[in-house]
Amino acid sequence: MEKSEDAFRTISEVAELLDLPQHVLRFWETRFAQIKPMKRGGGRRYYRPADVDLLKGIRHLLYDQGFTIKGVQKLLRENGVQFAVALGNGDRALLEEITKRQSQSAEAEQAAEADPDGDILVGASEPRLRRLLGLGRGATTEGGEAGSLLSKDNRALLQEALFDLLECKRLLDQTR
Repeated sequence: MEKSEDAFRTISEVAELLDLPQHVLRFWETRFAQIKPMKRGGGRRYYRPADVDLLKGIRHLLYDQGFTIKGVQKLLRENGVQFAVALGNGDRALLEEITKRQSQSAEAEQAAEADPDGDILVGASEPRLRRLLGLGRGATTEGGEAGSLLSKDNRALLQEALFDLLECKRLLDQTR
C-alpha cells in the first residue's frame, strides 16, 4: 500500500527515496540546521513532506551540482530553504520568483555601491544564486546592459533548459 504525499516518512523510507544510506541523512542533520525531522520515543525520526523536499534539494546541490557542504550551507543562508525545496521539487515558478527577488536585491546593492559617476564598482558582490543559474556579472551584452557575458535571450534559453532538466530529474526521481 502506497503512502499519501502528505504522510510522514521514516528515515529508511526517505533514504530509499533519495537513494542514500541512512547515516548520510543523520550526518546532514548535524551539518544543516534546517533539517529538523520530528523525533518520537526511542529517537525514531519522522520526516515531514517539507523535510523530504528540502533533503531532495540538498541532495541535488551536493550530488548533481557538485557543491560542497559549506557551499550548500552558504546557499541556504543566502537564499533560504525555499530555494532548496524548489530545486528538489523542480518548481520552476518558485525558482524564477526567487531569482527575480535576488536580481532586484543585487541591483539595489550595486546601486548603493556605485561611484558618483554612476559606474558600478569592480568589487561589488554578487549573490551566489545568480552564478548558479548562469546570471553572473561580466562584460556588457549587445544591448548595452551590464551583468552578463550572455545576451538576455541566450540567458533565458539556458535558464529554460535548466528548469526543464530539473523537471525531468524530478519525474525520474518519482519513478524510482
